[in-house]
Amino acid sequence: MDAQDVSRVVVAGLGVSGTAAARGLALGGERVVVVEQSDRPLPEDLANLGVEKATELPDKVELVVTSPGWRPDHPLLVEAARAGIEVIGEVELAWRLRHEGAAPWLALTGTNGKTTAVRMLTSILEKAGERPLAVGNVGTPIIEAVLDPGDTTVLAVELSSFQLHWSSSVAPAAAAILNVAPDHIDWHGSFEEYAAAKARIFANAGVVVYNADDPWATRLAEPYDAIGFTLQVPRPGELGVVEHLLVDRAFCDDPHSNAVELAELGDVKPFAPHNVANALAAAALARAYGVPAGAVREGLAAFTPDPHRIAHVATVKGVDYVDDSKATNPHAAGASLAAYTSIVWVAGGQLKGADIDELVAVSAKRLRGVVLLGADRARIAEALARHAPDVPVVEVGGEDTGVMDRVVTEAARLASPGDTVLLAPAGASFDLFANYGARGDAFARAVRQLDSTPGPTLGTQ
Repeated sequence: MDAQDVSRVVVAGLGVSGTAAARGLALGGERVVVVEQSDRPLPEDLANLGVEKATELPDKVELVVTSPGWRPDHPLLVEAARAGIEVIGEVELAWRLRHEGAAPWLALTGTNGKTTAVRMLTSILEKAGERPLAVGNVGTPIIEAVLDPGDTTVLAVELSSFQLHWSSSVAPAAAAILNVAPDHIDWHGSFEEYAAAKARIFANAGVVVYNADDPWATRLAEPYDAIGFTLQVPRPGELGVVEHLLVDRAFCDDPHSNAVELAELGDVKPFAPHNVANALAAAALARAYGVPAGAVREGLAAFTPDPHRIAHVATVKGVDYVDDSKATNPHAAGASLAAYTSIVWVAGGQLKGADIDELVAVSAKRLRGVVLLGADRARIAEALARHAPDVPVVEVGGEDTGVMDRVVTEAARLASPGDTVLLAPAGASFDLFANYGARGDAFARAVRQLDSTPGPTLGTQ
């Protein structure tokens, strides 16, 4: 047979997931074409495997594997759909490439908290004697973990709405939705489509876990016999909080009359209501997998949070400075703002089509001042004028690298002893910074420059 008559598999994009997908398919004997419209060269190892590169959809294509960065309305994906070619994502491909007896998946999604919850879950599984691996939207590319599992016994899988949009047959042993709030509307086209993508995680799951305090997570779980988690006293079939304890009334012998103690609130780090919810979600997935209660507490106590998630930077002249640069949408910023009572809020960035009014209205009573930066700062200023007209607001313009220094100086001027200066931007960082980490690092550097004199006025943790 002529090589030109052999059907091809197209991989859209040469990012991390696309490169891993192309490699896995080529190693499996597929004829692979990577469609990449930039000048990025084909990696040498892919070229050695016979992978080709193109700038448009070639002939004789049987499957398209798309990367999360490619929107559904991308011309190549639309062209493939019109031609009747199946389009899947790298997560769906990984599921199809699993070997017999492969490690089970414990999967979770949500607008916010995914990475923290997956890290908590991994720590819990380790304390239970498992050999877990964090994959998906965090850690190792999922295709690499599937094709070369090593001694991994279970995968803790973080899934974004982008990844779930292109997944149809993924069947995790247990799956959780942490929360659902407007985000990535520009990618999905509407909030309803975004929520529908999140719901795909439940379609084939063995155990369904949802946040009973979140209206949309509850709604998406309604078709299933699901396990809820709540920050309130749990009902039978739920995990929740009783006084200072995290307890389980779902995975125990008699949920109607008994509860199993899992951990104390003090075991959750950093402590904040939304982080307790993350811990309960991780505990529910672990308990669904059969992990004993003792391992939940040990895992949470041993957990080390990733940077830029409500991280205390310093205390300067009685004012706490907290970096939550990872709060890249209004829902995440709202959870952060709810953790403090007297706040000078540092906000701004790219809102990605999200509405900011509800966040400002709910948080107004906590605000002592606001400093705004970034592309959509005017929209936040307008919302503040409507819902918090008495709160002083400073807008800091400019796109130079010193913008955060000016922001922190203005925040320090507005703050009084006992206040918290909170970087919880509610927007993406790419207008001014390489990523949210760079934004958080710039904030921390500026804070530490406020008072370079050693002594009790400046402490870090």
